[in-house]
Amino acid sequence: MQQLSPPGLKSWLADGDRAAPYLLDVREPWEYDLCHIEGAEPIPMASIPARQGELPKERDIVVMCHHGGRSQQVAAFLEHAGFSRVHNLQGGIHQWALQVDPAMRRY
Repeated sequence: MQQLSPPGLKSWLADGDRAAPYLLDVREPWEYDLCHIEGAEPIPMASIPARQGELPKERDIVVMCHHGGRSQQVAAFLEHAGFSRVHNLQGGIHQWALQVDPAMRRY
């Protein structure tokens, strides 16, 4: 899996010449409700094994959580399951808020 910085993800999302990644938010529903990146699909970490078939193997997937630990585990799980285009958002939503979107609610 590749590590992706919040500014790197921001650039990727703004690049109209590059296919947008699938944004996978593995936090709990209450966390997602507090704040999230627009367009991110919420699937809690515990649900990933049962729902991995819903994920697009042909697209880049950026996995995110609060600080990057859970997303790192999910990204490793997905790679082991045969997903080859997986990225972990370094520092998670917390770093996204600090580095990219200071108006985003933090917790």
